[in-house]
Amino acid sequence: MTPQRPTMNDVARAAGVSLKTVSRVVNGETTVAPDLAAKVRAAVETLDYRPHLGASMLRRNDRRTRTIGVLLDDVSHPFSAAVHRAIEDQARARGIHVLTGSLDQDPARERDLAAAFAERQTDGLILAPTGADLDHLAFHVDMPVVFVDRLPTGATGDTVVSTNVSGAAGAVRHLIARGHRRIAYLGANLRLSTARERFLGYQRALGHRAGPAVHDLHDLTAAERATVAVLRGPSSATAIFAAHSMATIGAVRALRHLGRQHRIALVGFDDFPMADLLDPPITVVAQDPARLGRTAALSLFERIEGHTGPPREIRIPTTLIPRGSGEL
Repeated sequence: MTPQRPTMNDVARAAGVSLKTVSRVVNGETTVAPDLAAKVRAAVETLDYRPHLGASMLRRNDRRTRTIGVLLDDVSHPFSAAVHRAIEDQARARGIHVLTGSLDQDPARERDLAAAFAERQTDGLILAPTGADLDHLAFHVDMPVVFVDRLPTGATGDTVVSTNVSGAAGAVRHLIARGHRRIAYLGANLRLSTARERFLGYQRALGHRAGPAVHDLHDLTAAERATVAVLRGPSSATAIFAAHSMATIGAVRALRHLGRQHRIALVGFDDFPMADLLDPPITVVAQDPARLGRTAALSLFERIEGHTGPPREIRIPTTLIPRGSGEL
């Protein structure tokens, strides 16, 4: 026989409190005395109690599900993982659960997952937009949306992004200060706002001296091939600015294959694991993914609680970290 699922009454008996107290703690209310709340949480954990979401919604006056959706490009990527963890930490502190999906730069996947989260009545959504058209979000009017990492197109809402233009320009000026003039650019598809902004920063720093540029590089193999091409071209580059971490790693592979890792300068946008352990260590423009995620979460929770001010664009500063490859 299947064991009976624990109920709130079971939790109340185990904790020695009233059913109403259990309900308040389970629904995330903050009016319960700390000692009583601790007893309830201990009983919940001991009994492995799981509230019934539908019933909980019926009992709550605000009709919230205490869940939010998070859609990032690839939650297995270190950058997205750090953004996600910061969001999750903020949500957990409020008793809110996080539903997550990876978009893989696929607008159709973005539409499907956003609709799926709306159908599950998530209280809000944090989205790193991948599509050029976000009109589909207009159908989910009761779900606040905060955009993170990328600027939205065809939609409005709070947006939390890095200082991409100034960060990229600073990286290129760093190479110029070392005497480089033929600086190649390796970047992502210009459909993405991050790619457009970083390329703009590159162009502003170089002006009319802009070197060879290759776009739409989304994996290591493509970036490696592009690096070989720009180094063997008619105006061979002496330095490379790689506008995202996959492009940087692909460039590192190509330089090592060609035996030129100590002759061609390289600065990458976005740090990555063990970049400081390579030979030479990789100079990067580091983003702050934890701050991006934390700020996006706080903005979303403000909207869920009823903040109705105009959309905000919040820029999180980047930091140039000289390690060796950008100083050749």
